[in-house]
Amino acid sequence: MAVCSNVNGDKKHWWFTQRKLVDKYIKDAKTLMASEELNDVTSAVHLLDAALSMSPRLETALELKARSLLFLRRFKEVADMLQDYIPSLKLTANEEEASPPSSEGSSSSSSSRDGVKLLPDASLRESSFKCFSVSDLTKKVMAGICKKCDKEGQWRYVVLGQACCYLGLMEDAMVLLQTGKRLASAEFRRRSICWSDDSFTLLSESSSTSPPRNLTEGENFTHLLAHIKLLLRRRAAAIAALDAGLYSESIRHFSKIVDGRRPAPQGFLAECYMHRATAYRSAGRIAEAIADCNKTLALEPSCIQALETRAALLETVRCYPDSLHDLEHLKLLYNTILRDRKLPGPAWKRHNVKYREIPGKLCVLTTKTQKLKQKIANGETGNVDYYGLIGVRRGCTRSELDRAHLLLCLRYKPDRASSFIDRCEFTDQNEVDSVRDRAKMSSLLLYRLIQKGYAAVKGIIAEEAEAAEKRRKNAAAVQSPVQTPMHKVEEQKAVKKAVMVKITEFTEPKALEKSKIAANTEPKPVNSNAYQGVFCRDLAAVGNLLTRAGFNHPIPVKYEALTC
Repeated sequence: MAVCSNVNGDKKHWWFTQRKLVDKYIKDAKTLMASEELNDVTSAVHLLDAALSMSPRLETALELKARSLLFLRRFKEVADMLQDYIPSLKLTANEEEASPPSSEGSSSSSSSRDGVKLLPDASLRESSFKCFSVSDLTKKVMAGICKKCDKEGQWRYVVLGQACCYLGLMEDAMVLLQTGKRLASAEFRRRSICWSDDSFTLLSESSSTSPPRNLTEGENFTHLLAHIKLLLRRRAAAIAALDAGLYSESIRHFSKIVDGRRPAPQGFLAECYMHRATAYRSAGRIAEAIADCNKTLALEPSCIQALETRAALLETVRCYPDSLHDLEHLKLLYNTILRDRKLPGPAWKRHNVKYREIPGKLCVLTTKTQKLKQKIANGETGNVDYYGLIGVRRGCTRSELDRAHLLLCLRYKPDRASSFIDRCEFTDQNEVDSVRDRAKMSSLLLYRLIQKGYAAVKGIIAEEAEAAEKRRKNAAAVQSPVQTPMHKVEEQKAVKKAVMVKITEFTEPKALEKSKIAANTEPKPVNSNAYQGVFCRDLAAVGNLLTRAGFNHPIPVKYEALTC
């Protein structure tokens, strides 16, 4: 009995010692977090890790650590820490459990996420409430005791919702923030039940003098929730227009998202660029679609859909070597997935493909790669459709080609390749340089392809213009012998006209004599327009007469006799 009492005493002493040490760590961590300095908050995280190693389920330590990681913008660690509470992850786990597993990898990747729930089920709550009477429930509500279960999960909604927003999980962020806001309002109503009028008076006075810190935090995630709703509305409108076949409208909505004033999360922007590339591809704008695929791969290098789409676009314009390069990269990614038995990235990251679809896709990819290699071996690499790449019709004019080329160069030249990074909110600032390098490299390859296509199409247009000029000259040479009789007819007409002029000159003196006799017999009318004078020695007067009468009309002149 003495030995047992000593063992129990040692255990009790150990428990009290550990508890005091954990409380000390938490107190020091709160002090460091209050300073809001990066180094202090990092030290607080280390203290909280030590506290959680002693007490892994301590709610206060978990909350402080999550808020510290959120302050340090380590959103991935927050999501990894609270991934059991992400709604879409739960839904995916339920679907995988409902469907039969295709391989060991799919069964191993789906962990039991339903073991820990943010709120208990309704059946459990009802069963727990059945043991109380109505009066007991009223007392508990007045005392604020029954709020404990909701209060424990409230911080998870708020913190995890903000982390999901910055990670690009916008639907999950909206659900979590809305639920956290609703729980906060419900908690405030429950707390206000047991308050008296004096409590409300003191609360109003304190809020008027110095607003509480919770109000600022609530305002922050309220603004964040409004921004999330705006982005989701625009994306829903763009996808609806894409499904309806209104490609220009869909492109306009996606452009509003990616070119907005407020930066958007990295994962969400990558998804929007991928959807806009699909709209560009459906509209027949190949160069724009390739550029958006480049941006998606710069933000998310392991995006399977972007690699597939870019390879298909390059194959469409018969640029087989570049298409084969993307397919080889995609094949390497599929082999890595099968080796690791899971999709790339963390468990909460979204993918457009499921793990059980990878073996079938790999077989199709192998067949397509062999066909492309056969085409390259047959020498079909030089027959690139540059008209489709630049976006001009066959037989276009030089001005149309120059306009399309200028627009593409202004939009996708390598100097502006990384301009979209300024409108992107990264989860890790260390990734900015690598994203910029990938964007410049892919943009440079596209720019060289556009320049090569412009030179080729310009040469074709010049050859067509030379051929048209030769055809015109040949047609003119063929028509020249037919026009010689017409020249002879015109020469004959000119000769006849000259003969008629000579005849009129010979008959003019007789007509003038007859007119003089008639003028002497008839009374002379006064001509106001006649120039009255004897001699026209003044050259200015002669010029004035010529300008008045004109060169083809007779000049009326009044003659008078002179005597010596």
